[in-house]
Amino acid sequence: MFAYVDPTIRDRLVNARKLLRIDPQGKLIGPDNHADEHAFTLNILGPIPLPLDVGQRLVIWDWYTFVRHTELLKAREIAAILPQRGDQRLLPLLNTYMAVNSVLVHGDLAKASLPLVRVHSSCLTGDVFGSKRCECGPQLDKALEAISGQEAGALVYMAGHEGRGIGLWAKAITYLLQDAGEDTYQANRSLGLPEDCRDFHDAAAILLYFLGGDRPFRLLTNNPKKQSDLYDSGLTGFQVVKHLTGVNPYNRRYLLAKRDWGHQLDPEELQGLVAERADVPPPFSLSSDQLNKGREDHPMPSLQSGAEPLPGGHKS
Repeated sequence: MFAYVDPTIRDRLVNARKLLRIDPQGKLIGPDNHADEHAFTLNILGPIPLPLDVGQRLVIWDWYTFVRHTELLKAREIAAILPQRGDQRLLPLLNTYMAVNSVLVHGDLAKASLPLVRVHSSCLTGDVFGSKRCECGPQLDKALEAISGQEAGALVYMAGHEGRGIGLWAKAITYLLQDAGEDTYQANRSLGLPEDCRDFHDAAAILLYFLGGDRPFRLLTNNPKKQSDLYDSGLTGFQVVKHLTGVNPYNRRYLLAKRDWGHQLDPEELQGLVAERADVPPPFSLSSDQLNKGREDHPMPSLQSGAEPLPGGHKS
């Protein structure tokens, strides 16, 4: 564990119990325990009071950030050379190796009966820009509102999950492929990527820590993979609460694909927008010819949807 460049900051944070380290079961590890620096552990920083407008109310959350210890070790190597190099252009490298996730905590999860939890994957286009191509933004807002109205709960925000784990650049490419007729999972396969490559072990560990172990809670999700991964990581007592909102004409094909992939979405819950795939054209039509225009010598190699997912891809 370290704080940027100045090691005395790290010591102050540790002494104030603002910087902690946990194992995959959510158990605390001593700050001076260096037995296996490269094992899977998480560093947690916080709490930091964070006032947010939620619906019509101001809610003050406890905000924690968390990151894998191995990623901090790599950043620490870079931090060690910065004073000698004296080049501020190297500072962005400190973030390059880290996926810093967040958890917003409301109340005391360890003492509450059935706290409400949402594990939310980052989505720049939906959460920040308000894009209607997905339902992520409305899901985030609805989850914050629902959790803040409970005795206790938490929203885990996974920063490294953009595009179901493929990253923003690849996600942008898949949008173009979707506009050419593929669905969201076919587009991933066309890039040679798994349909869903998100890892929920970090989320499970942080929840085990705040819950005080494998205790019952309610989980806002429609995603069977998320449920399976959290269960396999030691969270076995959760109840699933369906979380559908933000349905609109621009994301109906996306939601249809998610339903067919295994998400728990009933036709009537899609507010009359569910139809047979052949009857639901992309809202933004972009042909393969348009994609390849001006690239006759190097055409896009694959716009077909028949490719098999790579090993590690999840298929219900």
